[in-house]
Amino acid sequence: MQANAHWLAAALLASGAAMAAPEQVGSAPPQDGRPPAVAPLFEQPGVLTPHGKLVLEPSLQFGYSSSNRVVLVGYTIIPALLIGLVDVREIKRNTSTAAITARYGLSNRAELELKVPYVYRSDSTVSRELFTGTGVDRVFDTSGRGVADAELAVRYQLNQGGADRPYYVAGLRFKSRTGTDPFSVVTDCSQRCVGPNASGTGLPLELPTGSGFYALQPSLTWLFASDPAILFGSVSYLYNVKRNNVSRRVLGGESEPLGRIAPGGVLGFNFGIGLALNDRALISFGYEHSAIARTRQNGVPVAGSVRTQLGTLLTGFSYRVNARRTINVAVGAGLTRDTPDVQLSFRLPMTY
Repeated sequence: MQANAHWLAAALLASGAAMAAPEQVGSAPPQDGRPPAVAPLFEQPGVLTPHGKLVLEPSLQFGYSSSNRVVLVGYTIIPALLIGLVDVREIKRNTSTAAITARYGLSNRAELELKVPYVYRSDSTVSRELFTGTGVDRVFDTSGRGVADAELAVRYQLNQGGADRPYYVAGLRFKSRTGTDPFSVVTDCSQRCVGPNASGTGLPLELPTGSGFYALQPSLTWLFASDPAILFGSVSYLYNVKRNNVSRRVLGGESEPLGRIAPGGVLGFNFGIGLALNDRALISFGYEHSAIARTRQNGVPVAGSVRTQLGTLLTGFSYRVNARRTINVAVGAGLTRDTPDVQLSFRLPMTY
């Protein structure tokens, strides 16, 4: 993703590039018809890799989230008096993801991408059961690290684009199951985690690094140059392939059969605006939203599973160090309860 001093003028003149006269002194440099560069905010890049070029992009992302949960188990005699148990839990979650991404330009309109991430996760659950005579917090710490789910993606620019005409880029991403399966880690339950014989906290003793499901994600990205800004956005849908005969590991080397698990699909969209500060620096502002459907077990929605809405406000900055290297930094703030409170990402794409 590279910016140059002639970008804005070239973007407005791109629609007439095919009919332009031979290059003359003082004319804009010839363009390859690719969309203009913006400071990246989202996972799907808008600018494709040039034909025959290879981009290696090491990246580092950090996310932090915390939530409080109060569970009331009992009955109320009067509105101010509860007979039973009050379970208060505070959960703090840290996730660090290091990844190496390789993108190759199959043509000026198509690119192939391979991403291999490595994840380190740590969760701390602080709980206290009130009305049991204890004033001591119980802390349950767990963590996990390892290779996460590798991804393979292909993107294709659908049109030429230009002045008063947006660029459209279609993409298809495949997510594997190379990470640690969440059903293969041991859960703190003696026999069962749900049902009449449930015992234990139900929390995993080691955090998984993968989702445990294959997934496909088609997407459509658009960019529109409107001097002096660039408008961009995308829409996508993540389909998780269901699994049959799934079992969860519990204490004592035993397992709890779960049957058929079908994770809910994820409908996502984002939009933003990018500005070129000079011939090297760009800044972007955007919003990303994801709606996650309920997970089903044996055809029935899982108890406690609800439709989840994730909203994130993002700011990104990009600086071109030289013709081959660019530094990209992005900061995200969660706007809904289930979204990570803060996300920080750093990317260093290098072109060869």
